[in-house]
Amino acid sequence: MATRIGVTVLGLATAAAVAGSALAFEHSLQGKPERVALKVPVDESPIARDGLPRGSYAPIVKKVSPGVVKIVTTTRLHNVSMGQFPDSNDPFWRHFFGNQFGQMIPAQPQGPQVEHGIGSGVIVTKDGYILTNNHVVDGAKEVKVTLQDGRDFTAKVVGRDPKSDIAVVKIAATNLPTVPLADSDKVQVGDVVLAVGNPFGVGQTVTKGIVSATDRGNVGIEDLEDFIQTDAAINPGNSGGALVDIDGRLIGVNTAIMTHSGGSQGVGFAIPSNLARTVMQSLVQYGHVTRGYLGVKIQNVTPSLAQEFNLKQSNGALIGDVMPNSPADKAGLKPGDVVREFNGKAVTDSRHLQLEVAATKPDTSVPMIVLRNGDKLTLNVEVRQMPDSGQLAKAKDDNSSDTGTLNGVGVGDLDPQARQQLDVPRNVQGAVVTQVDPASPAAEAGLRPGDVIEEINHHQVRNAEQAVKLTERRDSKQTLVRVWDKDGSHYIVVDESKNAG
Repeated sequence: MATRIGVTVLGLATAAAVAGSALAFEHSLQGKPERVALKVPVDESPIARDGLPRGSYAPIVKKVSPGVVKIVTTTRLHNVSMGQFPDSNDPFWRHFFGNQFGQMIPAQPQGPQVEHGIGSGVIVTKDGYILTNNHVVDGAKEVKVTLQDGRDFTAKVVGRDPKSDIAVVKIAATNLPTVPLADSDKVQVGDVVLAVGNPFGVGQTVTKGIVSATDRGNVGIEDLEDFIQTDAAINPGNSGGALVDIDGRLIGVNTAIMTHSGGSQGVGFAIPSNLARTVMQSLVQYGHVTRGYLGVKIQNVTPSLAQEFNLKQSNGALIGDVMPNSPADKAGLKPGDVVREFNGKAVTDSRHLQLEVAATKPDTSVPMIVLRNGDKLTLNVEVRQMPDSGQLAKAKDDNSSDTGTLNGVGVGDLDPQARQQLDVPRNVQGAVVTQVDPASPAAEAGLRPGDVIEEINHHQVRNAEQAVKLTERRDSKQTLVRVWDKDGSHYIVVDESKNAG
């Protein structure tokens, strides 16, 4: 179970009754701060990969440690009853500490309280800009930063980005020690790394490991996932801390662990420094993160989908739906297209396309290579700014799309009454699914009552009668179905061969 770390260190966090006292602090952030463009240099020189062991990492630790800080947050809690910790039933906390979470917390007095959380941060500029995690400072009324030399500062939150879990805080100081940034795209599996932070609030701690994986996604932690995975010990309080290479350069911001015990089990995740730097620069200059937008619904190309679309390889991002008047629509993208390249970079799956689109500056014209009915096409799309409504190139994770048939499925005409009742957009045509046998392969593939079947085996469906005819006397045991549901249109493959015999 993937679990964020460092928001609050339970067992070490204190919740003191304040009953309306002045201990519930406010940020000194009133008024809009002056926004400036932040340029952070990147050290792109390669690290040594000669395989020789090091006798000591002490020189690297001495170089990095002064630039890693402890962050203590203060949050005002309301209406906390005796013996109950806030959100004690929240699965987030139970994933971290197990089912005994509620029993771990001592009885608390009633009334307003102050909670202190502990995390870490990385100083990246000499004038006090610090990278950390969004979940470290989210909801905090006061943020205190303690340097390795013991100096304390009250920090202001410059900006937060929940989608990437990056936040930037600023302290009023000059000539600070910093951790230089590396090009995280050059990190390789097997590289030795050091994790520096404040686990469990015991004080600054360094752990060693290797890069276990790069480009790790589909972990279920954030909307935009492109993690560096490491086996360096990461524990509660390490959130926002530094993951550095053996030259002492920042390659990632530690953010999460996968654990059953609440402690490190050798599977930790860090946000790559390139992504953190891009988000930080946008937060400093604009106060928010500007991301690109295509206006498509996309999904991975599974082996069965590759077979149905006559693709030799199961890579790329399959377009399930194109939003009207979106950049994708204007560029000529169509449902069924498979995106193989975006802006000169290979697209291996839907997540990669999502990340590349989000990272593209709005109002930029970008070339795309797509496969359509076996033909390779080059299209140019003018990426726009992502709407606040959240309509974005979003991966539809449907691991069950490899199985099922249309046996056991009842369909009806999509008449005005059904369209109104199901809130189906006018541009969607097809046959509405009225019933699905729960034991059928179609149900296993994800087909549900209320879905609208738009296509069967690349043929458009206009009504229920046509849908039935398109499934009769099929030589193949597999049926490719384009389905509309509340999340938009996508493809599934129903495979009756798995029910044969």
